Amino acid sequence: MPDLIFIFIMGLLVGSFLNVCIYRIPVAQSITYPPSHCTNCKTRLKPIDLIPIFSYLFCKGKCKYCEDKISPQYPFIEILNGFIYILIFIIFGYSLNFMFYCIFSSLLLVIGVIDYKHTVIPDGLIIFGLITNLIYRLLLSLFLKSKILWSDSVLGLLIGGGFFLLIAIIFDGGMGGGDIKLMGMLGFFLGLEKIITVVFLSFFIGAIFTFPLLLLKKKSRKDIIPFGPFIALSALTTMLYYHELLNLYFKIVWTPLP
Repeated sequence: MPDLIFIFIMGLLVGSFLNVCIYRIPVAQSITYPPSHCTNCKTRLKPIDLIPIFSYLFCKGKCKYCEDKISPQYPFIEILNGFIYILIFIIFGYSLNFMFYCIFSSLLLVIGVIDYKHTVIPDGLIIFGLITNLIYRLLLSLFLKSKILWSDSVLGLLIGGGFFLLIAIIFDGGMGGGDIKLMGMLGFFLGLEKIITVVFLSFFIGAIFTFPLLLLKKKSRKDIIPFGPFIALSALTTMLYYHELLNLYFKIVWTPLP
């Protein structure tokens, strides 16, 4: 239990930084300078104003300097990131996998929210993901003597990004450039088999969320619906529960009909 509390708190703290990334990256602002401040009155926030969740609750969702409303996105991202870190820790414990899966899951969280809010996936985040993956694989090779299957990574990149590029060509922009790059980056990280799972799962999840909006006429076929959040959720699910997904698939597909 103490370990889980520690991991959750770590996730909350990182989640607070993720909110900074989500707000600043789409508008091309530095994520390190200026220090955290109210986006309305520009008052620099003190350490006591930056305690995850508690600062939001204590100030009743408002800036204590100008009383401007603070988006509930901030505590939501903090809590969500904390729970994701717990799930990763339960699976991997204290390990190199735990550290890099936490980094990658937080990256996916930032990408998913930015794409949802701005319908764009910044190239810098894709590059960061590729560099992170390279460092991860090299460390696995150096310290754990794991064999690096570069061919699997390259195939994952080509199949993941290539399939979405094909969709964009056939359906005249059915997928955005950011989605294509994101799938390529994920393919490089996850490899061929897992990226195929991400492809199918992202369309399945996308259908679950999109069809009701179309039926209720909240969205039309001409409206832009960001696909990044579906990809991010599918990738995170595949990262953590790939074997469980395979077992579920074979159980459903190969179960004889009565």
